[in-house]
Amino acid sequence: MNQNRWMSLLGLANRARKIISGEELVIKEVRSGRAKLVILSKDASANTNKKITDKCKSYHVPVCLVENRHDLGQAIGKEARVVVAVMDAGFAKKLSELLD
Repeated sequence: MNQNRWMSLLGLANRARKIISGEELVIKEVRSGRAKLVILSKDASANTNKKITDKCKSYHVPVCLVENRHDLGQAIGKEARVVVAVMDAGFAKKLSELLD
């Protein structure tokens, strides 16, 4: 997996205002059907991991994992981020290919 490619694509999606980060907001977007893809960091707490993956499963939203919260935060120009949701189908498709 080419780390720089998914990070720059996520950065692009962020600038296009197509992503949301933070556990509560992500869950809200998954529930509303707007989230097309959820990206979860492997170092998320067990509790967060379960909450997000269960919610995504019940709403059929794919989840991709990335190494750590620092990569995820850095990609969107923020501090460490544990979870982000992608709201655009095009970005979601490409990101899931890169993160597969």
